[in-house]
Amino acid sequence: MIRKQMILENLNCANCASKIEDEVNQIEGLNANVNFMNRVLTLEAESDFDFINSMQQVQTIVHKHEPDIVIAEKSESSYWNNTIQSVALGDQNRSMIEASQIDWIHDTEVLSDNQFGSELFRSPKATDQETERTTESESLKKISKTATFSSAEKPEDEIAITRTKKQVIHEFFESTRKKQLFRLSIGGILFGAGMILKLPNWQELILFLLSYLIAGGAVIAKAIRGILRGQVFSENFLMSIATIGAFSIGEYPEGVAVMLFYLIGEIFEEQAIGQSRKSISAMMDIRPDYANLVSGDEIRRVSPETLTIGDVILVYPGEKIPLDGKVISGISLVDTAALTGESVPRELKPGSEAFSGFVNKNGVLTMEVTKNFGESTVSKILDLVQNAGSRKAPTEQFITKFARYYTPVVVFGALALALLPPLIIPGASYQDWIYRALVFLVISCPCAFVISIPLGFFGGIGGASKRGILVKGGNYLEALNNVEMVVFDKTGTLTKGVFNVVRVNPQPNFSKEDLIRFAAYAECHSNHPIGLSILKSYQGQIDFKKIQTYEEIAGNGLKVTAFGKQILVGNAKFMIKAGIPLQNQEPYGTIVYVAVDQQYAGNLVIADEIKEDAASAIQDLKTLGIKKTILLSGDSKPAAEDVASRLGLDVVFSELLPADKVEKLEMLDSEKSKKGKIVFVGDGINDAPVLARADIGMAMGGLGSDAAIEAADIVLMTDEPSKIVTAIKIARKTRRIVVQNLLFAFGVKILFLTLGAFGVASMWEAVFGDTGVAVIAILNSMRVMNTRRL
Repeated sequence: MIRKQMILENLNCANCASKIEDEVNQIEGLNANVNFMNRVLTLEAESDFDFINSMQQVQTIVHKHEPDIVIAEKSESSYWNNTIQSVALGDQNRSMIEASQIDWIHDTEVLSDNQFGSELFRSPKATDQETERTTESESLKKISKTATFSSAEKPEDEIAITRTKKQVIHEFFESTRKKQLFRLSIGGILFGAGMILKLPNWQELILFLLSYLIAGGAVIAKAIRGILRGQVFSENFLMSIATIGAFSIGEYPEGVAVMLFYLIGEIFEEQAIGQSRKSISAMMDIRPDYANLVSGDEIRRVSPETLTIGDVILVYPGEKIPLDGKVISGISLVDTAALTGESVPRELKPGSEAFSGFVNKNGVLTMEVTKNFGESTVSKILDLVQNAGSRKAPTEQFITKFARYYTPVVVFGALALALLPPLIIPGASYQDWIYRALVFLVISCPCAFVISIPLGFFGGIGGASKRGILVKGGNYLEALNNVEMVVFDKTGTLTKGVFNVVRVNPQPNFSKEDLIRFAAYAECHSNHPIGLSILKSYQGQIDFKKIQTYEEIAGNGLKVTAFGKQILVGNAKFMIKAGIPLQNQEPYGTIVYVAVDQQYAGNLVIADEIKEDAASAIQDLKTLGIKKTILLSGDSKPAAEDVASRLGLDVVFSELLPADKVEKLEMLDSEKSKKGKIVFVGDGINDAPVLARADIGMAMGGLGSDAAIEAADIVLMTDEPSKIVTAIKIARKTRRIVVQNLLFAFGVKILFLTLGAFGVASMWEAVFGDTGVAVIAILNSMRVMNTRRL
């Protein structure tokens, strides 16, 4: 499967985004998804698919709906090293062509950092810094008179003339907003003059016409470009027809008022969407800007993407840790809030694991890089969050389908309203019914729900990420509303996974030291918490030369030949299969049995500690209305039942192999209702089959666990079971707001359509029914990002 991502710069119409997605999906062999919030079109096809020929079709479809969109393939390369960024230069295509003709620029492409595109021009390293700086600055003036650049010297003679992203974004919005406010002001003044002054009809027409063209000229221009590309039912076209129709029947003030209020709505709409994008982006503003590479006696500031495993870096106070690594020297507190949602700082010291995205608070840390940038925690999380919008919730999918039919139905309803009543009703005038039809046209755009619904889910995902909960799509967020059963793994999920050998029970022919030694040699290659606890209890050095054979039997135990003896270490099932009789079994705890040369040697009792918030999390789940809480454990029946009774779990299944857990989950699946969902919560280490089989797979302790991030649908970055409750509460808050928006938008539109049909509502009210409702719904959607109160 080939996957390509295209940036759709200047995509500002949610309804157009859904139409683009629908039409691109009709290209044979191509699967498309448009993420409106990130302005990214994702294309997937089989490996032998001809992307080159299909891209022309994709481009035609995109420009049919949004002529001003600039399309470029999303680059995975760094935007930091040797770059010149320039956003909103006016004519981007022209700038790209001119940039490619400058000698020192050898590559040009359009990139996007999450939500804002930028033209990026890559330059080679400078040989003569002063000459290069002058050459680059002068050359850039040829590209755009509106762009200003500041020169910055980077170590190793790397010259990058850059403008900070925040500065560029701020200037872009300020420039756009100023133009809109200028049009609104001049248009409003002329409109006010036309309303106040008593002028002859032709002078009044000129005044209102000027006001109309200033306020709505851009809308008419977009409508014409859309018509030329075959796009009729666009918002611009409908607004143009409605207002031109108002002028044609002599309703000049209302025609202008619709355009003015539409412009006001646009300003508020863009501000609200921009603010929500900014808020969500700020939540995940964890991408490192640079790394301090230690190279001999020098410290060089380089791009994190250039570092490799084994490199040594310095992290100063106030800086983000750029890549995953291990602390070599230094002690410091780090802020983990961006990844875990926790406000309490974490202490790092030599030997500690440090994850990219942490913010160093006070000390200087020397670290050894353990993962490349692409494999680091921050990279995986950013990719997960940015692509979450591609998995749409059923409500989003419904709205997308609904929008396809809503506008044409209302438009044809308007046509019928204009033509049929004058033919049927005696004395009815065409002018009156055409006016009512124009009211229909103004309300016909479905933007209120097409924008606010995806924004609600996107905000919910962003709000969850702020609390250290990574949701891979709106579909999983919505599914959390229908959870009936929560199924838990035990070790590492409800318990801390910090095991200790609390009792050693040898048989008469064996000493405690012998029993621990045999068990330790059997567990010498284990990374399981139980095996590690045995190795810790042994406290001796393992002489690997004394181990002749080593075999792991999944879900049972280990068979090892050491000291010339065959050693079996495992659970009761393993011993019974081997024909070894068991004695003095413990009533609780995890029991590891040991046999030497087919003779039972004794057992070790391993105890695990229950997490502090596990019991309260189970109780809170029941308070939320979860019907059943279930424990699936590979541990012994006494140990599993002991944990279940202490936490108040409803059902417990013990002594299960990984395959048995899947079987039990399928049994539970048959007991739920048709719409009910099952959540499985595990640590992501040995739970991949069950995580995949559950309706919603939730992995706990995702920080530093690649397996958890890859396998689960929802990742809890910390080891707190209470985060499950938080995730469900966020999902429910998201649904409440989405439902509010749907009911409000539908209710108001139906109300004004009815009032318009009966001649009660004017075009002034109709504008509120369109842009006013959209703005209110968007503002309401932004509330979901506040997760302090759930």
